[in-house]
Amino acid sequence: MRKIVLSMSVSLDGFIEGPDRQIGWHMVDDELHRYVNEQLRTMGAFMSGRVTHELMAEFWPTAEADPSCTGPMAEFAGIWRDKPKIVFSRTLERADWNTVIMRDVVPEEIRALKAQPGGDLALGGADLAAAFMQHDLVDEYRIYVHPVLIGRGKPLFGPSDTKTDLRLAGTRTFGNGVVLLHYRRAGDSATG
Repeated sequence: MRKIVLSMSVSLDGFIEGPDRQIGWHMVDDELHRYVNEQLRTMGAFMSGRVTHELMAEFWPTAEADPSCTGPMAEFAGIWRDKPKIVFSRTLERADWNTVIMRDVVPEEIRALKAQPGGDLALGGADLAAAFMQHDLVDEYRIYVHPVLIGRGKPLFGPSDTKTDLRLAGTRTFGNGVVLLHYRRAGDSATG
């Protein structure tokens, strides 16, 4: 069965973006981008909320036209364009780039997606992750901790009444100081 993998960048103090949605503090260099590309290439689909999807769809379809586009960025653009995408939105009427719209996080529908053949499902976005976690649907966490304190902003994890036991599946330190913390649900026998 496929897994749902939450993959997000956070500041050391736990924020995914600053108070005005700033993400300029993300330290994504070529090494980190290549690694993330390797991980995402194996995924069966990308799942995101409307805001994240619209931000991605605004830039990645034509990223190679940007003079600042690096090799790993161009590679990711191709991965993003080709990969199936599921956007969760109650307001979006249509979406391009191999995208299916789902209106709500319905546990039975998500479990049916997990039961389909193919690679794992990449989950992005704090609000969508919270909805998945509320229904106990996240199997793995790949948290990229950036060596910066931003003081305030949007936290990755909000308050919750649930406890989820995890086990460390691995770590990796990148040359720019970013550290990947990879956790799986406790009791999951998968390796790697």
